This record gives sequence, C-alpha cells and structure tokens, in this order.
Amino acid sequence: MNDMTTNTDVDANGAGSDAPVSSVSSVAGPSRRSLGLAILALTVLGGAGYGLYRSFSAPVAAHSDANAQTVTVIVPGRLSVEGSVTASGVLAARRDLPVGIAGEGGRVVQVLVDAGSWVDKGQVLAIVDRSVQAEEIASQAANVEVQEANARLAQSKLDRSLKLVSNGFISNADIEQLVATRDAAQAQVRVARATLGQLRASAARLNVVAPEAGLVLTRQVEPGQIVSSASGTLFRIARDGELEMQARLSESNLARLAIGDTAQVTPVGTTQPFTGHIWQLAPTIDATTREGLARIALPFDRALRPGGFATARLRSGTSTAPLLPESAIMSDAAGAYVYVVDHGDKVVRRGVATGDVTPQGIVVTRGLSGDERVVLRAGGFLNPGDKVRPIVSRGRDGDGQKGTS
Repeated sequence: MNDMTTNTDVDANGAGSDAPVSSVSSVAGPSRRSLGLAILALTVLGGAGYGLYRSFSAPVAAHSDANAQTVTVIVPGRLSVEGSVTASGVLAARRDLPVGIAGEGGRVVQVLVDAGSWVDKGQVLAIVDRSVQAEEIASQAANVEVQEANARLAQSKLDRSLKLVSNGFISNADIEQLVATRDAAQAQVRVARATLGQLRASAARLNVVAPEAGLVLTRQVEPGQIVSSASGTLFRIARDGELEMQARLSESNLARLAIGDTAQVTPVGTTQPFTGHIWQLAPTIDATTREGLARIALPFDRALRPGGFATARLRSGTSTAPLLPESAIMSDAAGAYVYVVDHGDKVVRRGVATGDVTPQGIVVTRGLSGDERVVLRAGGFLNPGDKVRPIVSRGRDGDGQKGTS
C-alpha cells in the first residue's frame, strides 16, 4: 500500500510537475511576441521620426539655397598693361626767344613782319629812324677821305725828300721828321675809318633783327612808336617753330616717366591728338604744389597755339596686373575694395589699390592675385558673409577676363 501510495504520489507529482511546465511555456511564448512587437513598433516609430526630420529639414535647406543671390563673377587673371599717365598743362615755344632793340633806339618807321610770320636768322623785323645817324656817317666818311689825302701828301713829300738826300740838300733829321709826319697821317686814316665803322654799326643796331630762324609768336611794336633798350621785348620768336607742352605732374607720376617716352597731346577745343615725346623732366619739384614739369616736344602745327591749354596722355612702360571693369570696384571711407566669392560661395570683402584707367578697365596694383572670383556687378547689394550662387562670366572672348553680366 505504501509503495503504491508512493508511486501514486510520484505519478501525481510527476503529473503535477508537467502541468506547471506547460503553464510556464504558455506564458513565455506571448512575452517574446510582445517584446518583438515592441521592438518593431520602436523601429517603425524611429523610421517615421527620421522620415519626418528629413522631410522637414530638406525644405529648409532648399529654401535657404533658393534665397541665395545669383551673382556674376569674373576671374581677371594677369594681363600685360601699358602704363599711362594723364596730365594737363599749357602749350609754349620750346625755345622762346625775346627780341628787343640793341641800339640807342629812336622812332620806329617800319615794321616788316607780323605774328605768325616765318623769319630767317638775321632778317630785319623793324626799322628805326636813322636820319641823324646817317648824317654822322656821311660826315665821318668825308673825314676819312680827308685823312687819306693827308696821308698821300705826307708820303709824296717823303718820297721827294729821299731823292735829295744823296745830293746833300736835305739832312737826315729832316727825313726823320717827314717819316714821322707820314706815319701820323696814316694813323689818322685808320682812326677815321674805325670811327666810320663804329657809326655804321651803331646805325645798324637800330634795326630789330631776328637772332634765329623761326616763327614770330608776338609783335609788340608799331610804326611811330619810340623805342629804346628799356622798351623790353618787341617780338617773341619760337626757334625753328618748335613747340612743347609743359605738363604738370605729381612727384610719383614724374618718377614713372623717362626722357624719350611718347605722349598724345590734345589741345582744348579739338579732338585731334598730336604725338610728341618727353625731351626734359624737371630736375626740381615745386615746394608749394609738390609738382614738377614734363616738357613734351611737339612739331609745328597751326592747331597748336602757344599759351593754350591741353591734356596729355603719357606712356610710362608696361606692367603685369589684374584688370577689372569699373563696375567691379567700389569705394567707401576705408578705400577701394571688391567682393570676392570664396570656396564656400560666401562673399568676402577685399581691399585693393588701383592704378591706371585704360579703355579695357582699371588696373589693380595691389590686393588681387588674379585667380579670385570677383563679383562683377551688384556689389552694392551684398554684404560680407552672404551666401551666393556664382556664375562665372566668359565674356566675348571666352577667357573669363572681360566678363559682362
């Protein structure tokens, strides 16, 4: 009985122990499924959140790029530029010769030339009355004849006396006296002739003559006018008709030039340029204006009038530098500057120094290497740090150096 009971208990316990195991398995199965569903739900929610984030952030970025301003940029490179300097000044004779009267003066009886006339060296320009001098010359000429007659007479007496010496009729002392008389008479002839020459030279100095060949620029004498050595300049002559422009330049510009550099000179009132060359650079600088003179030799032309005003464009050699259109360069109180687009397509302000202004653009002497992307236009609507969409302009020749927007 007891064994049976025990077996029964064992069976009962075995049967009882199977029941709990089955119960645990039935409970664990649903728990795993719930955990898997939870993980799946979290995954779905995470994906949905990431999708929402992407769907939200993408329009914001697209909206930000859409607001970026489109600008035209150029890459200027470095070009060989012929340097030039622009200056203004007056036209003048290269050698201005003032002409006055050299003699004692008198009343002008005739003026033979006028302003604008070409004259030769030594040509008479004006004649001064010489009636008094003419009488003096005539009187002295007669005196020369008298002295010559006396000299001939003295020589004749000496010749006759020499023939009588051998006969003893005339002593040696008398011969010596006659020789002295003859010599004195000949000396008087020379004195009279010198005086006559002096009078004639003085009379000739009454004529106003041209010291050199050239163009008469001014005439400041009229018939009937009383003139003397104190009368000053009666005529002004441009020697050989050579003209010049006296261009005033700053110290820095004067240092860029050299004798022989060519220049294009345009007088005021005309568009016709005249080609000349620098023949002299001032050795000094005006202490007040801080300027010096570059004297530009010019050939004669009726359109070039001394005393007139003109502008000159002087060539000062060549240099290699970036060249930008005027629209790309701006300025404010801090100086000239340009806007450069960096590698992140952001606007950066760049200070520059400018040089010559050429028909092709403005030379940038400092601040750019030539490889930058420079905003061509609309720089006034930009600020440093702005995001932009750059479009590189190729210009007419496709090299990116003469771009237009």
